[in-house]
Amino acid sequence: MNYFFSHLIHSFHLPLKNPVLIFSLLLFIILMTPIVLRKFKIPAIIGLIISGVIIGPKGMNLIGEKLLESDGSVKLFSTIGLLYIMFMAGLELDMNEFKKYRNKSITFGFLTFIIPLSLGFPLCYYILNFDLMASLLTASMFATHTLVTYPIVSKFGLTKKSPVAISVGGTILTDTAVLIILAIITASVKGELGQDFWLRLITSFIIFLVIMFWIIPKISRWFLSRLESEKTAHYIFILSVIFFSAFLAEMAGMEHIIGAFVAGLALNRLIPHSSPLMNRIEFIGNALFIPFFLISVGMVVDIKILFNGYWSLIIAGVLTTFALFSKWFAAFITQQIYHLKSSERQLIFGLSSAHAAATLAIIFVGYENKILDIDVVNGTVILILLTCMIASLITENASRKYLLENIDDEALTSPSKRSQHLIVATNELKGNENLIDFSILITDKKVINPISVVSVLQNDIEAEKKIRASRNHMEEIVKHYSGGEIKVNPIATIDNNISSGIARTSKELAADIVVLNDSKHDQLLMKIVGDERERLLEFCPKTIFFCKIDRPFIEKKRIFLYCPPFSDLENSFTSWLERIIRLSLQLNISLEIVANSYVSEKIKLYLENRKTTIELNIHLINTLEEVFLKNIKIYKSDLLVICSARKGSVSFSNETENFLLKMDKAYNKNDYILVYPSQEATENLFSNYEDMSSEALQKGMETLQKITKEVGSIFQK
Repeated sequence: MNYFFSHLIHSFHLPLKNPVLIFSLLLFIILMTPIVLRKFKIPAIIGLIISGVIIGPKGMNLIGEKLLESDGSVKLFSTIGLLYIMFMAGLELDMNEFKKYRNKSITFGFLTFIIPLSLGFPLCYYILNFDLMASLLTASMFATHTLVTYPIVSKFGLTKKSPVAISVGGTILTDTAVLIILAIITASVKGELGQDFWLRLITSFIIFLVIMFWIIPKISRWFLSRLESEKTAHYIFILSVIFFSAFLAEMAGMEHIIGAFVAGLALNRLIPHSSPLMNRIEFIGNALFIPFFLISVGMVVDIKILFNGYWSLIIAGVLTTFALFSKWFAAFITQQIYHLKSSERQLIFGLSSAHAAATLAIIFVGYENKILDIDVVNGTVILILLTCMIASLITENASRKYLLENIDDEALTSPSKRSQHLIVATNELKGNENLIDFSILITDKKVINPISVVSVLQNDIEAEKKIRASRNHMEEIVKHYSGGEIKVNPIATIDNNISSGIARTSKELAADIVVLNDSKHDQLLMKIVGDERERLLEFCPKTIFFCKIDRPFIEKKRIFLYCPPFSDLENSFTSWLERIIRLSLQLNISLEIVANSYVSEKIKLYLENRKTTIELNIHLINTLEEVFLKNIKIYKSDLLVICSARKGSVSFSNETENFLLKMDKAYNKNDYILVYPSQEATENLFSNYEDMSSEALQKGMETLQKITKEVGSIFQK
């Protein structure tokens, strides 16, 4: 018993040395901090930083200095968390948004770099009496900022909004410029600043960019497409890319955080934002690595310096005040130039006012090279703590204010969430992964019950046996997609035939779209005239997507959407169009519209009202037959979306069926989605007369059209 107590006491001797106990303590802090601070309406980021101050070597010394050194375990997890923040910032950056706000990002990046640098240098040189190099290094520290508060805007769903895009773009420019200045100052102090230094820096930087934006995307595309079923391997591969990119950046003479950010940009188009892989990246980062980094930031703070004299406090107060003012002033000038709202300015200020990673790198490099003294280091550490706390409060309040100011605009442009419910008709997961992935990509995450996977089995003597087997397959589907943010509901049912079962289930679930796999069909002709196809179109009035998706979505380069004349008059036009737009946004690829001027203009206006940043290209035709006459180039990597129509609908014509047959012959190797818009009765005086059919009238009209066409050809001859 004495041995047990002595061993227990030894395990809790400070600083803690047992790695299991240390890891348990950190996990407990990560768990309890958000729960406790939520009651006081304090951002969890502040709590994690303060927790680091308390348990760190300068606080209660629960965790010693040794673990914070370069080879320590806490330092390792902290570095991973910092790289994760920068990687996710690059990964979640909407490239279309960034292109749209590129000029604003460049302007803000220039202002948030030049204002702190130009005002900070005279402050340090003339008021604080620093020498030339110390003044330049400290002033460059003012220009840096770390996206510590990025998880806050991510929580509010603002990562694709213009203020965030401007702030992230500004971070790229200012941090890159400052870290290059750091490399120049360090080389100058060591006496290495010469022609060889500049040649080495420029050459290595160019090589780094070539590897990151040419070689890495090619390897990543190949790996993610070849090992489509190995979801664990996908995540491990992404991690390896992050750290390899960070290493390459260091070899190129830059900080590793730039490499992680560039890795996010390089993989941006390869990882859809609603994919299970993206969910895994965000979940593990937000749950583990990023909190470790925030705690480690607090561990650097030494509270004792507050009682060791006034000079450190004066330096800390001056540096913190000026750092916040310079960032606010840069955001204010940006607001005045581009006429932004106050909430947008506050959001930009909140994102750009936190100093952490790059600031620490600059200060400690300056201290190690004896450019800065310990008072500046201590003052800078206090600056980091205060700016992170203030930035967190500002960002949270600004995010809430921004959402409230734009709630009316969102309500006008967003589609109705209640009417969105998608059914995937499949009996097993194997061979249908791409189909379910497609359904997830086109589904809004805000919908409560967005997707149901339905297995319809024949009602025969083996029905019960088939139901049990089907439920096992359904459990496999749920297990496979349980990590995603979009809920997948499995349903197994029996019916006399598959078509009537799908139609019945779609009515019971009030679904708006039914998705089926067409990959097993060899010819499009069989899909048009096949019995199951005709029965489903007859029994199910919902919008139906017949999909042939054999290749991974990562290989897709463009989406070609073919719309026949009058397709915009179908009552479900915007319903299925919204899904295709979402697919284009998720894959970050262009949408090529092939339609007449009237339909194209309708789609263009719809996109403008939706305020999307989708890359849109329009190919004008008067009839579908002109598609082949104009010789529009289609590659194997293009996804074809063809809007067809049921017989009797307003947009149906014989030309549509002929066009489908020709498309099958011309592009039989392309993946495609064949859309049949909904023909559900609208709420009007005739909605109760569902037994009335226009089939006989339609057949008569088709016969009359054929006779007219033949007579016309006789006269032409």
